[in-house]
Amino acid sequence: MRLAWFSPLPPIRSGIATYNAELLAELDRDFRIDRFIDTTAHDFVWKARLEPYDLVVYQLGNSPAHDYMWAYLARYPGLVVLHDPSLHHARARQLFSAGRADDYRREFHYDHPDAPPGCAEYAVQGLGGTIYYFYSMLRVVMETARLVAVHNPRVAADLRDAFPGVAIEAIHLGKPALDTSPALRARVRTTMGVPDGCTLFAAFGKITEAKRIGAILRAFSSLVRDGVDARLLLAGDTSDYSQLDQEIAATGAGDRIFATGYIDDDSVGGYLAAADACLCLRWPTTGETSASWLHGLAAGRPTVISDLAHLVDIPSTVALRVDLLDEDASLLHAIRQLAADAALRAALGRAGQEYWAAHHTTAVMAADYRRLIAQAAARPIPTPADLPSHIVEDYSRGTRRILEQFDIKTDLHF
Repeated sequence: MRLAWFSPLPPIRSGIATYNAELLAELDRDFRIDRFIDTTAHDFVWKARLEPYDLVVYQLGNSPAHDYMWAYLARYPGLVVLHDPSLHHARARQLFSAGRADDYRREFHYDHPDAPPGCAEYAVQGLGGTIYYFYSMLRVVMETARLVAVHNPRVAADLRDAFPGVAIEAIHLGKPALDTSPALRARVRTTMGVPDGCTLFAAFGKITEAKRIGAILRAFSSLVRDGVDARLLLAGDTSDYSQLDQEIAATGAGDRIFATGYIDDDSVGGYLAAADACLCLRWPTTGETSASWLHGLAAGRPTVISDLAHLVDIPSTVALRVDLLDEDASLLHAIRQLAADAALRAALGRAGQEYWAAHHTTAVMAADYRRLIAQAAARPIPTPADLPSHIVEDYSRGTRRILEQFDIKTDLHF
């Protein structure tokens, strides 16, 4: 089977890029796969004309790294893997940055016909903020896909309720086990200056407010004031968190906090090896699944997660949960427990690693993909009739007018 695969890929700094590099290494054994990133997507049309693809796969997320896919989604329907079950942040930014406010209005009202009149104007006037979490901007994607996949069965069920008639499946997100050997642990902790017996907490991934960094810093500073020997590692790109240095300074424990900035994929294992526990918090959320949490599980590290509705099926033995309604106290209680109780850390680490091995390896993920690729390729191509005009426009009218001036008649179909 021949596949066209739309996704960011390394060296793009994106968790989805890394995810796809790991996944494609598994799927290349079974399929002929042409990769299309933002700078090569223009080659897709002529390649598809020369030899049609059996299926187009879109790895779609709520970030600018996926903007280029919107030109193809409706015209070349395929398997859409939704990494974020809300696309409003990225889609609004894309349209507004191109001066396409009218297209945004049309698309918003198509996606959310029941929204109050004038609701789109909040975003048009630069007041988006919370509205982006209440309105997902998904309908165009859902109704033009042959099949939609998400990484959580509860999210899949919610989407089926919202989009009856759309084929929606849940697939496992998988991450490989990294080298977290004792020798690597000792070497990295020595380099960082973390003494024996000190508990090192770590948060991985791009540093954003939604990762609850403020709450983590508050809880950590309280722990240190109580006399606990602990360190905190913030391992990820800090470019979207301009106030981080000031917040670290305000804790009074800045000499115990390491903010690495962006780390490449090859460095993740070393920092995981050094860590004693991983803090994988999120709020607000659109129902995403955390790859950094899975890395922590695979490494056998105890993890702390936000108590979110779509994570309710995760056993209590696998991770400690933080109550969003009492976040500061709940998080402090969790990290105090982990710092004080090595046996608890070990038990959570073992249970988490067993959970990863059963549900979240790259082999499990690849098996899901093989099943869904076959399923999507067998499904008919949807033909919604009332899509917004800018979604179906092929923008060939200018070319046609130029050719007509030279009495050249053509039949352009893209």
